[in-house]
Amino acid sequence: MNLKKDVPQRSDAQRNRERILAVALDELTRCPTVPLSLIAKKAGVGQGTFYRNFPDREALVLELYRHEMQQVADAAEELLCTRPPERALREWLDRLARFAMKKAGIAEAIRQATSTPGARAKPGHTPLTDAAELLLRTNEKAGTIRPGITADDLILAISGLWAVDPESDWQPRAERLLDLVVRGLRAGAPNPGP
Repeated sequence: MNLKKDVPQRSDAQRNRERILAVALDELTRCPTVPLSLIAKKAGVGQGTFYRNFPDREALVLELYRHEMQQVADAAEELLCTRPPERALREWLDRLARFAMKKAGIAEAIRQATSTPGARAKPGHTPLTDAAELLLRTNEKAGTIRPGITADDLILAISGLWAVDPESDWQPRAERLLDLVVRGLRAGAPNPGP
């Protein structure tokens, strides 16, 4: 049993971890080989604190990827609690687009962390797939999308997001792409809305 995972972190330890992840996202996006000591320094934590949280570059990069993906996944339920299903789905897709652009920024760091012999595997997309499934089923029940669309269908339909250049003015292009997808989901729906 791994006691470290079973024991909740103190609030200051959690804040340190979150600061490290925020700085790492910025720094690894700029340079996938940025020294870990620079990330620790910019996060305002000592080397010991840094390495207690992330024993190596691979652990940091994979946790960053998992953390960012989980935040997007968690947003699905939050949005459904505060918005109508069709609005929740569209706003979630916008968050997914921002995740795709961030992920593109650290793609080289992820590739380096997962391509060495004996490297840990990149986390799967299960949280995103589960979130998409929740949004789709909620919209299907509300009649705002046509029945039978699966999370895999949706992920495949929006896969063009990963081809958009994050260094470009990507937002208008992502919006157009997502508008096309949402209109396609509404085609044939019992209550497609405006």
